[in-house]
Amino acid sequence: MMNKINKKLFIIFIFITLSSCVGTSTVGVFGSGVSVALDPRTIGTQIDDSIMQKNLVSRLVLKDKKYFINVKIKVLDGRIYLTGKVDTPEEKLQITKSAWETNGARSVKNDIRIKEKFSFKMKAGDILITTQLRSAIILNKKISSANYNIDTYNKTIYIYGISYDNDERKEVIKEAKEILDVKDVVASILLVSDLSRQKD
Repeated sequence: MMNKINKKLFIIFIFITLSSCVGTSTVGVFGSGVSVALDPRTIGTQIDDSIMQKNLVSRLVLKDKKYFINVKIKVLDGRIYLTGKVDTPEEKLQITKSAWETNGARSVKNDIRIKEKFSFKMKAGDILITTQLRSAIILNKKISSANYNIDTYNKTIYIYGISYDNDERKEVIKEAKEILDVKDVVASILLVSDLSRQKD
């Protein structure tokens, strides 16, 4: 019982903290960094985006408090943008899933990076592998290439994204395995049917 009360109090704290971004100065009514007068979104859209953003932040922080600092979320016109760093590929997948399950989400762009060995130890070979796979899935008419993010670490490809069906998922994995010098392919690909909140 106390655990539930603590969770509710924590959610209230997060909402109050996020609400402190709200103001009438040039930083924007909803903390968007844009003056209300200059923001191309309608007031209604700004409110909807703000609610979505707070909702997703609260749900992620309930999973792990470190996400409040390590993961940055921006919502524009129902499109969710994620940046930051996490420890494992599995965390990145779960955050992607949570974003898609946000009521009103139209798309999710996940640019979250894996902390280990990314910024300083990425080799030229890893960049080449990522570039080759990105080109391959763009050219493959069976794949909606915009729905996937690709990271390569020490010749292991990590693919994150959403497939419309299992055939598309298989096609993406097949393209990855055909890249020269790849050691392994780790596919964290969700199917649209796996999501509780599907894309409009």
